[in-house]
Order: sequence, then C-alpha cells, then structure tokens
Amino acid sequence: MLDLGRTFLQSVERSPNTLALVDGDVRLTYAQWHDTILKAAGGLRELGLARGDRLVAVLQNRWEMATLHWACQFAGIVMTPLNWRAKPDELDYCVSDAGAKAVVFEPVSADAVYASEAAQNLPRIALDNALGTTSFDALLSANATNATNATNATNATNAASVTTEATADDLSLILYTSGTTGKAKGVPRRHRHERAAALAHVAQNLYRHGERTLGVMPLYHTMGVRSLLAMALVDGLFVCVRRWNAAEALESISSFELTCLYLVPTLYHDLLGAPGFENTSTGSVTKLGFAGAPMSDGLLKRLSAAFKPDLFVNHYGSSEVYTCSIDQDATRKPGSAGRAGINTRLRVVKLDAASPADFAAVHEEGQIIADLLGDEAFEGYWNRPDANAKSLRAGWYFTGDTGFFDEDGDLFVSGRVDDMIISGGENISPVDIESVLSLHPAVDEVAVAGVKDERWGQRVVAFIKRRDHVAAGALDAWCRESDLVNFKRPRDYVFVDEIPKSPVGKILRRKLSAGEYDIDTTNNPTKTTKE
Repeated sequence: MLDLGRTFLQSVERSPNTLALVDGDVRLTYAQWHDTILKAAGGLRELGLARGDRLVAVLQNRWEMATLHWACQFAGIVMTPLNWRAKPDELDYCVSDAGAKAVVFEPVSADAVYASEAAQNLPRIALDNALGTTSFDALLSANATNATNATNATNATNAASVTTEATADDLSLILYTSGTTGKAKGVPRRHRHERAAALAHVAQNLYRHGERTLGVMPLYHTMGVRSLLAMALVDGLFVCVRRWNAAEALESISSFELTCLYLVPTLYHDLLGAPGFENTSTGSVTKLGFAGAPMSDGLLKRLSAAFKPDLFVNHYGSSEVYTCSIDQDATRKPGSAGRAGINTRLRVVKLDAASPADFAAVHEEGQIIADLLGDEAFEGYWNRPDANAKSLRAGWYFTGDTGFFDEDGDLFVSGRVDDMIISGGENISPVDIESVLSLHPAVDEVAVAGVKDERWGQRVVAFIKRRDHVAAGALDAWCRESDLVNFKRPRDYVFVDEIPKSPVGKILRRKLSAGEYDIDTTNNPTKTTKE
C-alpha cells in the first residue's frame, strides 16, 4: 500500500495546477502546496526531528496546520494534534505522554504552551506574533533549496523516493481522545490505517474527482483528518475554517461552490439558523454527511428540505476504528446508522458480555464491538495497557457505545454505556427520547440525561433549548401521544439557554446531570410531571 506522502504525490502529478487549499487570502494549487509542504518537512528535519518522532501541534484549522500534517507524512514524523483550547495540564500530559520532540502553536494556544513545563523544554515553533524558539516562516526557509530541487524532480521516475521517508507501516499520527473521565488516551494510527480510512470515506460518500469541502471539523479530530485526506485522494479543494461561524461558512459554500459537507449535527443546526441562509446559493452542495453524534429526526427533515441532497450519509465511527457503520440514506430510517462499513465487521453483544461471542438479540440494547482485523482499525492505545485490557478483547474493540440491530440488520446507536440511564431498574437510552422531542415544532435542541433520584436511582430529565415558547405540559403531552413507552417518558423538563457540548459538538450529558447549565428564565423554566 502507498504511504500518505506518495498518496499526496498522486494528486500533484495528476492535477498540479488545480486549486487545493484555501485559507482567507491564501490560495495554493497542488504544485504550490507540495512545494510548501516539502519546505516544512525540510524545516522539521533541520530542527532535529527524524522519522518516528512526534510533533505536537496546537493549532486551529489554518493552512499551516494542514501543511504540517502533510509535511509529517512526507518526513515520516508522527503528527500529534491537540485541541487548541487545551488547558496547560492537558497539554503538559499529552506532550509528555507522546514523548514529543517539538511543539507548534499560535497566539490562541500560547498561554497553555507557556504554562506547560514539558513544552518549555522542547523546540517551540510559533505562528503569528507568539513567542517560541523559532517561527513557522523560519521553518519554511530552513531547507528551501533542497525542497525546491525535490519539487522540480516530482515528475522524475525516482520522485517518490526523493520526497518521502515513510512507509505504509509507519505511524502517521496519534489522536488523543477527549475522554469524559480520566486522562485522554492516545490513538496511534499507521499510514495504511489512515489511507484505508480515507479511501473508504471517498467510496462511502461517493466523492468524485474535484470535490470541494469545508475544512471545519478540527484537524485534531478524526473527522477533520478524514476530510483533509479524502480531498487529496480526489484532487479536491479543502477550504480552511479556523473558527466556526455559520455566516462565514455559508459565504464559503457560495464563493467556492462547495460540493460536499461533512459536519457534526450541531454545525448543521447552526447553518440552517444563520441569517441569510434562504438567500445564499447552496445548490452546489449535493452531498451531506454527518458523524460525531446522533442527528435528531427534526434536524434530518429540515436539512433534507433545505439542501435536497443527492446523498445524505449518516456515518458512525471513532478515532480507534474510523468507519464502524454507514447509512447512505439517512432519512430512509431515521436514527439508523446503517450497516458495517467497507473495511469493518460489527457485532452487538450483551452489556455485561464476557466475550465477543455473547451476542445480544435483535432489538436488545447492548455494546457495539468492531473487529480489530479491519483495515481502518488501530492496534492499541499509546502507553495505556489498562485501556487496552478494558477495550481490546479476543481481537475485537469494545467501543463503549450502546446500540442494537433491528430485524433488517440495521444498526441503531443509542449512546454511551456511561450515558445509560438506569431508572427503577430499567435501562433507558437518551437517544430514543430525544428523537421524539426533537420533532416538536417549538424545540430547537434537546438532550436527555439521568439525574440522581432517591426513589428511582435516576430520573429521566429532558433539557430543552426552545425555538418558540412551549410549556413542559405540552411536551409531556407530546411524549404521551408518541410511541414512547411510559417508563422512558421524562419526569422533568428543564429549559436551558444552551445545551453543553464538546468542541466537536458532542452533548456533554455529565454536565447536565451535574447541574452545569444556564436556565432559560423567560417563561416556566422548569416543570416536574406527574408520575
């Protein structure tokens, strides 16, 4: 299998003059970007980084971040991207855990880098006016002559050997998961894992030559990396989005005639609500894809009506096993995550399963597991034998996600094992309840969580962000009139200003359970229903 450096060279050789990268005023064709990437790779080598070393990047989705990702693939260096909002202790832990040889950062992440003892002991590549041991501009000029000579040899027979140092079996990157408890876990992925995942992404989303996408999902997250790699595979365009702004995103869609979007549900929600959406030209977008969190039935319907996409993909995956399942018609069976992806085998086992052979029955909620022999699957966590012992069993990855197969063999993902509400001895998934409430016309967003209760153990509580005024009684009546079984019906409704979410749009139910939210006090802020 090709390594990722050679993969990028394919696009340079096929489409050297095609626009590849946009970030504000920066416009780079594949040939121009390749030249810049080689300069960055050379600069990293001059700084002392060698094949197999880890580079920690604490950057937003800017052209320099995308360039460094590819530079690492050419140089055989392991890209280790972190959330640019990381706190000093989080940064300190990840830098030490990864055994990083250098850190690259920008003003927005500078305070954390300055406060990290581990980072201060390393070469620090600074962007803009941040203070480091060197600058990104210096990095590009450090080995510019050699990089230019290599670029001129791109079409030569030995071009790949001149410009790449990695093999398909080398590590490409380490992604740190944003675990809800404890320290983040490093997920190392090889070039072949990443290339297989990118190829699957292209195939499963029916991407064609020359697709154009919005590069908004963070490049420290598997969704962002997949968009970056997939565009290179099809000689496509990656339009960087440093910070999410729905109005600016709409402008990019219109200006660059973007053809495909791959976002978390929260960002789609924001797009539809952005001023001027109705008057913005979005007709170039023919393919929608989402992942990272379930999409409510209400949002599915609104997006389908607004974009009328040719393809609407629900993708369920993880950092560890990129594609678990895929449904290429998300509105066909709302809530369904479809069936196993091209490179994956899936099972649902009982919640207390001792082995991968302890299958759950049809419609029985259990834990979703994936075969580790899949081409996209990782091989184990970085420096975490405890996490391996918990999640890797008999050749299968236990995802920690709950779900079930229906009678057609379609997978439904219901949440996390840790999110399961246990009320009066019943296991209750939040997702089913959220789907029902999301269809109420006055509900903008909804999240359901369990709150401690002396009698029931946990009470089912619905946290509502309203679009229009609605009372709790009306929502309770809505649930009673649905097919939601009575024991799943919320016993409390809490109206909030915002639903707390992670930087990539995942609902933080633990914050809701802990009372970490702001009440919407406009009308009837809370209501407890009768049992």
